[in-house]
Amino acid sequence: MPRIRLFVDQPLGSEQTVELTRDQAHYLFGVMRLGEGAELAVFNGRDGEWQARVESAGKRGGTILCEIRTAEQWHPPDLWLLFAPVKKTATDFIVEKAVEMGVSRLCPVQTEFTNSERIRRDRLQAHAVEAAEQCGAVTVPEVAELARLDRVLADWPEERGLVFCDEGLVGDAVARELPPAPAALLIGPEGGFSEQERGKLAGLAQSLSLGPRILRAETAAVAALALWQAACGDWR
Repeated sequence: MPRIRLFVDQPLGSEQTVELTRDQAHYLFGVMRLGEGAELAVFNGRDGEWQARVESAGKRGGTILCEIRTAEQWHPPDLWLLFAPVKKTATDFIVEKAVEMGVSRLCPVQTEFTNSERIRRDRLQAHAVEAAEQCGAVTVPEVAELARLDRVLADWPEERGLVFCDEGLVGDAVARELPPAPAALLIGPEGGFSEQERGKLAGLAQSLSLGPRILRAETAAVAALALWQAACGDWR
């Protein structure tokens, strides 16, 4: 299998030519030093993964030709991750690991104790693309715009189960039954949830203990995703 994987937002199929953007050309030909005839894998989240070959290579663009489909299209379980943005490096970690763990959508939420009030959605989406390229996924989850948690909860779809990771349950037994897809996991900020937020979550969401220790936000995201995937997702 080609070691380089590239996400492209264009149709893929046998003998399909794909025009590369300037950034993609820079990555393939300037950074990875590929030349004409080199092989790589491409995917678009719709048509599976394809083995492709570089047809033309330039500083500002190029083309690749799809040859053989190497993986059918598949999608992870319908699981959202709601998380309060933290410091830049930790937020990047959450996005990267969530893609690797198989989420279908990433939803940054502004809570009362959220330290970071701004995110660059385009940068996080690009980070999600890079994570998908590196982990062998054939889909890229959408990164939603930052939204206030109270507004998200007010419009919560009834059919989607919601689980919030509650630091107040440290030391309690980890729940063995979690809602199947469609579902969502909510990770709070470093300061936890406010009493007002807990009141809104009561009756709407299932609380979840993540074990006997208080976890950092980015660690909690990975732990919660692992628990859900093992119980209800594609790890079974």
